[in-house]
Amino acid sequence: MTGDLSKRIASLEWDRILAELDARGFATTGSLLTTDECDNLQALYAAQDLYRSKIIMARHGFGQGEYQYFKYPLPPVIQEMREYFYPHLAGLANRWNKLMGLSQEFPQQLDDMLRRCHDAGQTRPTPLILKYQADDYNCLHQDLYGEHVFPLQAAVLLSAPGQDFGGGEFVLVEQRPRMQSKAEVVHLDKGEGVIFAVSMRPAKGSRGFYRVNLRHGVSRIRQGQRFTAGIIFHDAA
Repeated sequence: MTGDLSKRIASLEWDRILAELDARGFATTGSLLTTDECDNLQALYAAQDLYRSKIIMARHGFGQGEYQYFKYPLPPVIQEMREYFYPHLAGLANRWNKLMGLSQEFPQQLDDMLRRCHDAGQTRPTPLILKYQADDYNCLHQDLYGEHVFPLQAAVLLSAPGQDFGGGEFVLVEQRPRMQSKAEVVHLDKGEGVIFAVSMRPAKGSRGFYRVNLRHGVSRIRQGQRFTAGIIFHDAA
């Protein structure tokens, strides 16, 4: 793909993406980042001055592997993904809240969402890069971080499956009221993203809409090394 990232994001199949988010709670973007952009983000993992904290998953019972949260200012590619994804998702987020009987309404621009977070003491940036090696995995979880939670987030695969690593599939599990849980395995190519619900979404039943709970994780890496960029739109307390 050519052109700057904002134009690539604007040209994504947003009608399809929003419809799939409504139907399943997740949608893939298709090709988003170039190989060079992916490789450059991977290389940033060693630049310790770019990050506010590093998490070793095993120390906290999160799985195995590690990740680092960026500090402000964010790297340009991370900032642009965060900034230009958000307006396409704000309308869906507001509709979801209305269907689920939630009163919170989200602003149309990311700056206003972040201002709301910061006014409530959620001032720590949440975009991150995750690094997995053989036998690493990420337990099912939700990225909440505080009172103000934007209900959608994104992850972009920075490594090539089958070449850089094996295994390590992105997994979503949906917990439905009075029903058994439903799992989805999402296959991504290098530079492709997945947009998904942070914690819950509305689903239509025979008596109207109800809430379903979602958690996400990564299955065991069988070999190689896997990097992912995570784009979360609310900041952390």
